[in-house]
Amino acid sequence: MITLTKFDRRILVLNRILIGFLVLITLSPLLYVLIASFMDPLVLRSQGLSLNPANWSIEGYKRVFQDPAIVRGFLNSIFYSTTYSALTVGISILTAYPLSKKKFVGKRPITIFLIITMFVGGGLVPTYLLVKNLGMLNTVWAIILPGSINVWNIILARTYFQQMPDELEEAAIIDGANEIQIFFKIMLPLAKPIIFVLFLYAFVGQWNSYFDAMIYLKDADLQPLQLVLRKILIQNQPQQDMIGSATQMAEMAQLAELIKYSTIVISSLPLLVMYPFFQKYFDKGMMAGSLKG
Repeated sequence: MITLTKFDRRILVLNRILIGFLVLITLSPLLYVLIASFMDPLVLRSQGLSLNPANWSIEGYKRVFQDPAIVRGFLNSIFYSTTYSALTVGISILTAYPLSKKKFVGKRPITIFLIITMFVGGGLVPTYLLVKNLGMLNTVWAIILPGSINVWNIILARTYFQQMPDELEEAAIIDGANEIQIFFKIMLPLAKPIIFVLFLYAFVGQWNSYFDAMIYLKDADLQPLQLVLRKILIQNQPQQDMIGSATQMAEMAQLAELIKYSTIVISSLPLLVMYPFFQKYFDKGMMAGSLKG
C-alpha cells in the first residue's frame, strides 16, 4: 500500500480541483446550448437559463423537423461521412503500410512528394475546374473524392506501423506467410486503434463540412444536413428590407434564435452517440501514432 505524504495529498486535492474546473468550463457551453434549445426565446433573453418546465418550448425542434429536407439531409450526411471516412482510411492504411517498411524502394521521394502537398495546394478555382472537367459537379463524388487522400492520416498510420515489432513479420515469414497474408491477418487486426482514430477524424470533418456541398451541389436532394440546417436558419432570419410590423420581425428574430440552438443540438447528436464506441481505441491509437517522427 502506497503511503501519501501531506504534500502529495495537497497536490491530489489541487489536481482534482483543477480537473473539476476544466470539466465545468467544458460542459457549461454544452449544457447552455441544450437547455436554450428548449426554452422560450423571450425568457432566455430576459431571464437567462431556467429549469422551470413552464418556460420551456419545443417549437424550435418542431419547426426544424417540419421541413422534409431534414431527413433527406440527415441520410445524405450519413452516407457522405461514412463513405468518405471508409475511403480515406482505406487509402491511408494501404499507403502508410509500404511507406513504413525500411526496404521499400522509393520511400523517401514518395514521402517528400506527399508532404509537399500539405503545404502547396491549387486553391478553390483550380479545384472547382478539375471537379467540373471530371464531370463530378452536382454528384456525390464531388463531396467524397477530392479530399479522400489525407497526408496527415497517412503519416499517423505510417508511424503506427513503424512501431510494430519486426519480430511479428519475421515469425510470419518463417511460418510461410507472404506479404498480403502478413498485412491482412497480422498487421491490419493490430492496427484497429489507429483505424478507428482516423475513421473518427474523417467522419467528424466530413459531418461538419458544408462549404464543398455549397460549391459543388445544386440539387437539393443531394445536399447534406449541415447545408439544409444552414438554409433553414437563414430563411428564418429577419432581413432589413423585409416589409412587416415590428412585432412580426421580433417574433421571427426570436424563432431564429430558438432554431439556432435546436440545429446545433440536432447536428451534434450523431457525433455524441458515436464517440463512446470509439473512445477505447482513441487514446491508444492517437498516442501510438505520435511517438515517432
